[in-house]
Amino acid sequence: MKELDRIKTISLLNSIMEFELAGVVRYTHYSLMVTGPNRIPLVAFFKTQANESLLHAQQVGEIVTGLEEGHPSLKIAPIEETYHHSIQDVLAESLAHEKQALELYKSLLETVEDASVYLEEFARTMIGNEELHTLELRKMLRDFS
Repeated sequence: MKELDRIKTISLLNSIMEFELAGVVRYTHYSLMVTGPNRIPLVAFFKTQANESLLHAQQVGEIVTGLEEGHPSLKIAPIEETYHHSIQDVLAESLAHEKQALELYKSLLETVEDASVYLEEFARTMIGNEELHTLELRKMLRDFS
């Protein structure tokens, strides 16, 4: 088993935490902005996504503080506001967000692989979650293409 690159791992985990916290803001915003006949189920969907992003940020923060000299970031990743709030727009932006999250978790997996079984399994679980989200969002966008 190789030695865990603690500095790189903490840095990457903090980037993930910042990105997940940006997801809380993004999905909360979408839940407020969506209109039309599908508003009710979409508001519930986006609120669920916001809550899940918060949970992920908290999980990542717990891991950061569990690592020696780990200190969780107080930042939030940049969030672009397009001022486009059609259902298609917010779903497409959500898909792009989930794809970015997927790449961050894949980077985490590469960094911790063969160094920490727990972090490896955590990364794999999160990759599975993000892949599922991208599948769902692609299905939701299907009628718009």
